[in-house]
Amino acid sequence: MKHRCDLLVILLPLLAAGLLFLLLRPSGAGQYVLVTVDGAEVGRYPLHEDRTVTIGEADYNILEIRDGSAAVTDANCGDHTCVRTGQIRRAGETIICLPHRLVVKIIGGGEGTVDAVSGGGIA
Repeated sequence: MKHRCDLLVILLPLLAAGLLFLLLRPSGAGQYVLVTVDGAEVGRYPLHEDRTVTIGEADYNILEIRDGSAAVTDANCGDHTCVRTGQIRRAGETIICLPHRLVVKIIGGGEGTVDAVSGGGIA
């Protein structure tokens, strides 16, 4: 009986982790890239149209939308966390540049689904 309990102690956390991963991951592929600066919307771009957008002037970020994904490829902020985030393509995924108060978020394709953490809808 001792070996079955050991197996249960190992498998139960793995099963719980797998279930949490499935519930908490972003929903489906997104349709738009929503860009906000300081909480105000500055752009909304379809993911299926390739383009490069410069956001800001003195404090700038370069957003590249290509092949159904979006990435900040260059910025003049100090830490470049936004650049290191890489590509996002699924609804709910975000790129954030705190120094420039920039949020790039994938929306659509998964709207209306329930967010397992807050119980609210994913926009």
